[in-house]
Amino acid sequence: MLKRSRLLFAIILMAITAPHMVLAQTQTPLAQTEGQPEAGQSEGSTPAITTQTNTQPATTDNTVEGATELDALDADEAAGEERQAGLPHDLSPWGMFMAADIVVKGVMLGLAFASIVTWTVLLVKLAELGAAQRSASLAVRELVAARGLADGEAAVGRGVVGRMTQAARAEMSASEGVLDHVSDGGVKERIASRLARMEIHAGRSIAKGTGLLATIGSTAPFVGLFGTVWGIMNSFIGISKAQTTNLAIVAPGIAEALLATAIGLVAAIPAVVIYNFLARAITGYRQKLGDASAAIERLASRDLDVRRAHRQHAQRAAGTIAKVG
Repeated sequence: MLKRSRLLFAIILMAITAPHMVLAQTQTPLAQTEGQPEAGQSEGSTPAITTQTNTQPATTDNTVEGATELDALDADEAAGEERQAGLPHDLSPWGMFMAADIVVKGVMLGLAFASIVTWTVLLVKLAELGAAQRSASLAVRELVAARGLADGEAAVGRGVVGRMTQAARAEMSASEGVLDHVSDGGVKERIASRLARMEIHAGRSIAKGTGLLATIGSTAPFVGLFGTVWGIMNSFIGISKAQTTNLAIVAPGIAEALLATAIGLVAAIPAVVIYNFLARAITGYRQKLGDASAAIERLASRDLDVRRAHRQHAQRAAGTIAKVG
């Protein structure tokens, strides 16, 4: 009876523990598949192989996708190298000028020529104004020290002031026949008129070429801006053709366009500064001519006064002689 009871208890215990053992044996290959399987476990090897066989398609798909991405990157790099092969590598001012569009290149050449003209005008006018101002200053000193128009004409010699003195002498000589019968006010007015016109003519002559500086100074920035607009327009056209927003594609064109603006400013700024400098120098020269004209008018008035005094003295002497006779 006792043996039967023990046998019955063992059967019940096995019935209870059997499902748990089966479940544990089923979970063991899965745990070994996630980690690294041990060498002695043969029971879990078959499920592990089955699991690895099931994961092979996913690994193959990931490998194919990675290869496709690498191929796309290589294609993009190759296309970028092909696009950059046509880009100018020399981004110096000369290199950008040589690679610029024909319109932008023409704008740059025009502005460079305008800059050369500006400095040429400066050099020429410095020499011309320097000689003219020295001559006028010396002539004014000689006229101030002179006793009459004849002495002044002999002292100043040739030049603008010398021609002004000669014009005053010529007017005095032309009015010689009427001075004994009319007032000398008309002669002074005619001398002043001739001197004023000669002064204006001399000032206009010395100012020739400075108007070109004013034109360059006012228009050069806008000419450079035109070249900039044209170059940027070509850059945007290049973006449209290349179908890319890569800055390396359009950077050279934009740099060439900005170079046109820079050259425009290089031509305009010195032109404005030089024009103002020459305008002040010409104003000073005109003042010298005004001083010379005033000195000539004083000498003419002095000669007229001396002539009138001589005439009056001669008339008194004639009257005295008539009374004595």
